[in-house]
Amino acid sequence: MAGTITPAGGPTATPSAGKQTVSDSFVDLRSSGWAQQYLPELMEKEAEVFGNRTISGFLAQVGAEEAMASDQVIWSEQGRLHVSAAGTFANAAGLAADTITAVGHSIRVNDTVVLNQVGVGTLKCLVTEVPTVDTYKCFPYTQAAMDSTGGTTITFVHTKAVTGFVYGSEYKKGTTGRLESLEPGFASLTNKPAIIKDLYEVSGSDASQIGWIEVSGEEGQNGYLWYLKASGDTMSRFSDYCEMTCIEGELNVNAGGVAGPGVALGALSGTEGLFAAVENRGNVTTGGFDTATNALATFDLILKRFDSQGAIEENMMFLNRTNSLAIDDMLAGQNSYGANGTSFGVFNNDADMALNLGFSGFRRGSYDFYKSDWKYLNDATTRGSFVDINGIIVPAGVSSVYDQVLGKNMKRPFLHVRYRASQTESRKMKTWVTGSVGAVTSALDAMEVNYLSERCLVTQGANNFMLLK
Repeated sequence: MAGTITPAGGPTATPSAGKQTVSDSFVDLRSSGWAQQYLPELMEKEAEVFGNRTISGFLAQVGAEEAMASDQVIWSEQGRLHVSAAGTFANAAGLAADTITAVGHSIRVNDTVVLNQVGVGTLKCLVTEVPTVDTYKCFPYTQAAMDSTGGTTITFVHTKAVTGFVYGSEYKKGTTGRLESLEPGFASLTNKPAIIKDLYEVSGSDASQIGWIEVSGEEGQNGYLWYLKASGDTMSRFSDYCEMTCIEGELNVNAGGVAGPGVALGALSGTEGLFAAVENRGNVTTGGFDTATNALATFDLILKRFDSQGAIEENMMFLNRTNSLAIDDMLAGQNSYGANGTSFGVFNNDADMALNLGFSGFRRGSYDFYKSDWKYLNDATTRGSFVDINGIIVPAGVSSVYDQVLGKNMKRPFLHVRYRASQTESRKMKTWVTGSVGAVTSALDAMEVNYLSERCLVTQGANNFMLLK
């Protein structure tokens, strides 16, 4: 039976948003005897109880950054090479019994097609007529009609779904060729950058006041001036917001002018983040990685899905702790068990060797997967506080797309961040200081540190991504 962990007392896991020290975060010297003649032992160094608190770094591992000079980025992606269509075996008024309805299909007369109806079977047919852009008529090679009965013939059920694809064509001797051509399909996609801002302010008096706590932070700040701590934390938090916006961003469906109190939502376009792009244009699987038993079967389903898409051989998996451990257990269960210990990988464990129960990569079928924990999905103040996304599978390498702004084909990582910049202005990560503290820029008796970035994420080939929910 699994144990239960009870949270220990001590510092809260919820950060304070205030710009001052709070009473429940530090020792209260007044109640601890500071008003006595004996000097207490002071531990000046601030304890880093949460380790590295930043969650950014994901996009730096799997993507790249590139400047753009417009307020939107447009790119196109190739369509499918082969023709397929999902439709219905029709039996409506005015339609022949051998008519298939498939909205917007690209099937032409004299095409030979493979048609399948789930639970019934597969038929090879010749397309004899295309009455409309949403219908085509065909007859099978191996029986009189698609709804034949008796013997071993296949009987398609009327009004039920039918899927098919073109595998060639056949013409009679002495006839003319094709009467219409097929234009290559492509998808034109776009995204807009979001403007992200933050601010830190400290009065001139507080900036010149020394404290008894020696502060430290992720931005390298240290010393006994508290505003150094607060300013550095604001910068770290803003850096995280820049990445989180590219991950969590959503396009605004209320951009038609919906107004409300305060900021008008209709004035903002939003931006499409990674999760939204994969849910809209990629693949999503739910459950399946909660236990080692389910993980392998789910992997096989993912491989079949990837086979039908781009079949990118190398993929990165970024997971939360639960699913990472389940995959470790799944991989461990595939190994042989010997008398002197368990064998993992290419080595044999002995009694003096620490057993390694973690796996960083594996191969299944023709695919290589490299596994990594994603702090963003584990942190108690971000996605770790509620489990609805377990991880994501990102293809490695680069893809070739046509950039409509530059007017040429470009090879880029499947994920890359675009930020606004020109010869005179870069909005990748902009910081400026105003006020009268330090270099005087205004009459305000304070220092204001402003942060700004304008960026968006380009998710190319989202059909090769898999979101684990």
